[in-house]
Amino acid sequence: MAALLSSHLRPCGSSLVLPVSPGEGTATAAVLSARREEGRSFFGSGRRTSRRSAGTGVPAYASPSGPVVPDLAVLISGPPIKDPGALLRNALPIDNKAIREVQKPLEDITESLKVAGVKALDSVERNVRQASRALSQGRSLILSGLAESKRALGEETLSKLAAGLGELQTIVEERNRDAVAPKQKELLQYVGRGYGGWFPIEVPEEYRNMPILKGRATVDMKVKVKDNPNAQDFVFRMVLDGYNAPVTAGNFLDLVQRHFYDGMEIQRADGFVVQTGDPDGPAEGFIDPSTEKIRTVPLEIMVVGDKSPIYGETLEDLGRYKDQTRLPFNAFGTLAMAREEFDNNSASSQVFWLLKESELTPSNANILDGRYSVFGYITQNEDLLSIEVVSGLDNLVNPSYKVAG
Repeated sequence: MAALLSSHLRPCGSSLVLPVSPGEGTATAAVLSARREEGRSFFGSGRRTSRRSAGTGVPAYASPSGPVVPDLAVLISGPPIKDPGALLRNALPIDNKAIREVQKPLEDITESLKVAGVKALDSVERNVRQASRALSQGRSLILSGLAESKRALGEETLSKLAAGLGELQTIVEERNRDAVAPKQKELLQYVGRGYGGWFPIEVPEEYRNMPILKGRATVDMKVKVKDNPNAQDFVFRMVLDGYNAPVTAGNFLDLVQRHFYDGMEIQRADGFVVQTGDPDGPAEGFIDPSTEKIRTVPLEIMVVGDKSPIYGETLEDLGRYKDQTRLPFNAFGTLAMAREEFDNNSASSQVFWLLKESELTPSNANILDGRYSVFGYITQNEDLLSIEVVSGLDNLVNPSYKVAG
């Protein structure tokens, strides 16, 4: 695939430390233009520098300022979750077991549909009945977890969810397999509705003046195919997760608003990852006009069961090898910040996303989780860059793009 970030592929300033077999797919040029909408190399650097972000000699931890997210064992048991939508729903800061018990059987429909033919509908029917029962029994508990200002929205949402479950039951009874997945997707959109509006953590002092995304934002990245006027442009929809990576997601959103990525070429596309964000010139990242220095962001990892992200240290550094990250490298299109191999806090503007699952990144058992800051997922056309914010820009605090103009 050729895309127009520029006229040709060029070596990325920061590159993967992991080996990639020669000839594993051919990289062609591509072009990005960044727009707004709501809502460095992967592993190491080919060019060693001494820059580091301030205040990260020891790991920093954010402190909770709202409800603590509960254990998600009810959701993450079973096969590895590879769907980006499911991963994002699981990562919502919802301290309400009742709504999670409605969500779980709805998510399980995906596995049920892997059975061939109409036989899958027997399992789907059990999933629907379980979700309906959980909703009926837990309705009051779900509503009690909402702020008073969101209670009316919650009532409306649960009524729509109950009606939709009835419609899905009818679809199953009519043995209309093709209609199941679209209805499932519609119903899962109700999960978490009404739980927004608060930010569950307090970012450490040393990072509070940086762009911070308090919530989520949706971004469209347009890839224009180069040197082929007959090829259509591609649009990747990305969801940035400031609940679990507020500094990293805020940095990226701020750069989108600065049009930093507009017209930039894709600098790596080897069949394993796609990478961009290395600007022209000697600098390997974004130079902040206010300081005339490269702006870097710290390594930022949120672990399942933790109250807040870890900053500046990998899970390997901390001996937490078996811990699961809340935003894992499970899905195609997992978005993460590239950095230098030996500097955890050297990420700036170079981003990468996975193209496929390889022997290096098996879901739930890879060497990337806990080493690189994941800040979101591509949720549409992830298998196929102008970036535009779709929604969620009002969740960004300390936006530096407004200062730069």
